[in-house]
Amino acid sequence: MLPVTHPLADIAAKVEAGQRLSYEEGLRLAHSHDLPALGLLAHEVRTRLHGDAVYYNINRHINPTNVCYVGCELCAYADDPDAEGTWSYSPAECVEIARCDFSPDVTEFHIVGGLHPRWKFPVYVEILRSLKEAFPQVHLKAFTMVEIDFLAKLAKRSVPETIAVLREAGLDSCPGGGAEIFHPEIREKIASKKMSGERWLEVSGIAHEAGLKSNCTMLFGHIERPEHWVDHLVKLREQQDISGGFQCFIPLAFHPAGTKFAHLPGPDLVTKLKVIALSRLLLDNIPHVKAYWVMLGREIAQLALRCGADDLDGTVLDERVTLAAGGTAGKGMTVEDIRSFITGVGLRPVLRDTVYNEI
Repeated sequence: MLPVTHPLADIAAKVEAGQRLSYEEGLRLAHSHDLPALGLLAHEVRTRLHGDAVYYNINRHINPTNVCYVGCELCAYADDPDAEGTWSYSPAECVEIARCDFSPDVTEFHIVGGLHPRWKFPVYVEILRSLKEAFPQVHLKAFTMVEIDFLAKLAKRSVPETIAVLREAGLDSCPGGGAEIFHPEIREKIASKKMSGERWLEVSGIAHEAGLKSNCTMLFGHIERPEHWVDHLVKLREQQDISGGFQCFIPLAFHPAGTKFAHLPGPDLVTKLKVIALSRLLLDNIPHVKAYWVMLGREIAQLALRCGADDLDGTVLDERVTLAAGGTAGKGMTVEDIRSFITGVGLRPVLRDTVYNEI
């Protein structure tokens, strides 16, 4: 695919042969400035896996609270329950919020929030139970590995016991947030009070052993360097080799506004597309790579579909996490918007459910 004289020709040969790339080869890709070559190689892989399909779903985001005691340096969430602009929705209020934007074609509620210093474990359980009772047909994708670990401590139960309670209440799968950057050098600076990267991976493995599918993420475009991307991706790949439950990887573009890193510019277009391509090339055992338009921006997400991504997420009404950090991609896309985005780059829209069954 690439000329034999190209600096990445040997890697291209391995990609074409379907062989796993090494950490060192990942570093070469991460440091390469030849974005067209990276995009071409990544698109070859996504085409091998998914043809011309680009997946999307019809979903709604529910953020029960933006109060979080952890106070991560990279987050725009608040830690004071009484501060101006905070919210803490009861289970009944979560149902009413979901009902406001609900339509019969909605198949997923994506539920994430802060680690509330005053809520008890039954509050989180009742949020799931109330939503499942009100919308029994809707898949509840709820609680990151950070939240699961926190809830186990609240419940004074083991993580497997906690997951069993949550599943009984209606939990169907887990989102992938909270991974940030695994490397301790960076994690200590951006999320010093959050669980370690090793613990995040461990809890993911426990969730997978319990039968839950989950996604996985990486937050990029802040103080990390390209070698930290590679380290993160290889660790995800190693965990997937063991537990096999990651169904989609989502590179999350950092939005600095409202955080302790507000002086940073955030990732540019080249960085966003490079990380998408690198992800597809290194994560040979994770089926899907998502161009999360809420954080990438709509037009860049569209370009990412030609650089290795095969998923555009969904209609995403009322997402507040990125909005709190200055996100400007907008709140919500129509199905027509999504389909035209996909066909606009010569690919085929495929409506899916949360676990990638075609609808």
